[in-house]
Amino acid sequence: VQIKGSWIKPGAAVIDVGTNAVDDPSKKSGYRLVGDVDFGEACQVAGWVTPVPGGVGPMTVAMLLKNTLDGAKRAIE
Repeated sequence: VQIKGSWIKPGAAVIDVGTNAVDDPSKKSGYRLVGDVDFGEACQVAGWVTPVPGGVGPMTVAMLLKNTLDGAKRAIE
């Protein structure tokens, strides 16, 4: 069950971090990725909505790499 637009406070910022594969015969892979939020409904209510895929994932990877580098620097100090 995805988060519905009616569950969202008007103007809210919605950060969707879920990743789910759903069947989609129109795709070569046979599936497509969606988040935990019904993006179409959320866009009608929320002020901001992060998409899936391509939303917070790249920032998550960047921050993991930054934290890894910070940890390595501390280890050699």
